[in-house]
Amino acid sequence: MDYILGISAFYHDSAACLIKEGEVIAAVQEERFSRIKHDPSFPIKAINFCLKQAEIDISAVTLVVFYEKPFVKFDRIINTLQNQAPTTFNLFRKTLMSWLKSKLWVSSEITKELNYKGEIIYSEHHEAHAAGSFFTSPFKEAVIVTIDGVGEKACTTIAIGKDNKIDLIKEQHYPHSLGLLYSAFTQYCGFRVNSGEYKLMGLAPYGKPIYKQLILDNIVSYDDSGLVVLNLDCFSFEKGKSTINSTFCNVFGKKQRALEDKMDDFYCNIASSIQSVIEDIIISILTYAKSITGLNNLCLSGGVALNCKANGEILGERIFDEVWVQPGSGDSGCALGAAFIGWNHYLKKDRVYLKNTLNNQIYLGPSYNNTLIEQYLKTYNLIYKKLDDKTLCDTVSLALQNKKIIGWFQGEMEFGPRALGHRSILASPLFEDMKKHVNLNIKFREGFRPFAPIVLEEDCNEWFDMKGSISKYMLFTFKSDKKNKIPSCIHEDNTARVQTLNRGENPLLHQLMTNFKARTDCPILINTSFNVRGEPIVESPLDALKCFFHTKMDVLVLGNFILTKLDNSTVDKRLTINLSYELD
Repeated sequence: MDYILGISAFYHDSAACLIKEGEVIAAVQEERFSRIKHDPSFPIKAINFCLKQAEIDISAVTLVVFYEKPFVKFDRIINTLQNQAPTTFNLFRKTLMSWLKSKLWVSSEITKELNYKGEIIYSEHHEAHAAGSFFTSPFKEAVIVTIDGVGEKACTTIAIGKDNKIDLIKEQHYPHSLGLLYSAFTQYCGFRVNSGEYKLMGLAPYGKPIYKQLILDNIVSYDDSGLVVLNLDCFSFEKGKSTINSTFCNVFGKKQRALEDKMDDFYCNIASSIQSVIEDIIISILTYAKSITGLNNLCLSGGVALNCKANGEILGERIFDEVWVQPGSGDSGCALGAAFIGWNHYLKKDRVYLKNTLNNQIYLGPSYNNTLIEQYLKTYNLIYKKLDDKTLCDTVSLALQNKKIIGWFQGEMEFGPRALGHRSILASPLFEDMKKHVNLNIKFREGFRPFAPIVLEEDCNEWFDMKGSISKYMLFTFKSDKKNKIPSCIHEDNTARVQTLNRGENPLLHQLMTNFKARTDCPILINTSFNVRGEPIVESPLDALKCFFHTKMDVLVLGNFILTKLDNSTVDKRLTINLSYELD
């Protein structure tokens, strides 16, 4: 019996994945256990969960695969810093010490942390991205395009996947990176790099792309193949201190926005402009990829593949017949890809299609049954009710109709950055002020941030211009002409980041939404991640209880248990202290 453990670590979004005989058993990010958002540390807690889920210890693991080649990456980083000397001397020394301490000696770290005595191999970073996308897709053959900040050296790659093999055929290397370009504008608009890119995407519809030509004249250029050239005079990421510099700011005649400064029209227009530039470049890359391969299926991966607005444009262009985006397209998904590299490439095993197609599953994390949940509720002397499924859905749908906000905790935790109905906050989309209320009083985040609708699959085409598409993972935006009916989940540009839901994938949530539809004629709910700003999505019932009592959520559902703020006006202090996270 072959067990293969895939690991991504030491940059951001560390994660682990375990596959058994080519089938995904478990996959989870370290941040969910450590409660440190984007945790880069060695994912020991995630690994231990994966082993526990498979009911094995580390001695049963056949092969460990790390998601990139540390020495190649180290060589690129050190050479970059040397080329910027002497201004990078202190950073060079700090980087050298950091890498020599642990990052460079990954095999030793794995052996030490896990007491693992078996074989360890390394994939390339973009190879892991590509594998995580292709081997979870339903396609036997496809073009695979990966776009991110940078791996070892590659920033954009085109690959061909066929059966159990992936071949990289085109690469663009650092420093000319589409991901770093988008991160630069993320920083300029006052958000954190490697964390706030999705905010920039959400901000874009509030502006107009009036600076698009200015960006193309001064910041970046590209050819028909999507090959980009950055004006490196405008960037400082090679010096390691900041992504952008004063030259970048001078192009636009305005300084970088501070994190908590009020958002004004200028930065909205900047966001709109770079979003438009990015979309045009991605379309060029994909058109070129189609022309040189002739293939009709597309797999996308890398952090840029989480830009659902761009993904919506890709669907609209109809360059490819079918498009698959890996739900964990960032570095966490590389743990998944690394494990598949071990199975398909190194061991040369055949693909296990039905089991690994994430169209069939995404709930790969920890779960808590009713017995475990009730232990938490009793420990903190909470007042609650246990209801059967029908009564639970009746009660919650009535609360939603009455404008209550629901914390919804069910089953196995989702893999990837999105809450998809197991660790979610639910609300009615029918109230115009619901978006503002949830942003300010539940999530404690910026008011411009949009919310995604979850819609019954059988009704999606009546509410969104999806043309028969299914969108299970909130990875594409679609137009809607129903803003007057569901105002709190349609964005400024009349699009929404849609999640479709069918009964087979999540029967309890489907039952709740069907009940809500019967009450309101609306088959849609707001679905946002169960967390507050700066916090990872909740993993355990205790995480959920703490988050619930720190916000103005009204009702909490944990399995078949339901509790309300009204019934629990006095709460154990352990549930109301020490919930503080760094703003993202």
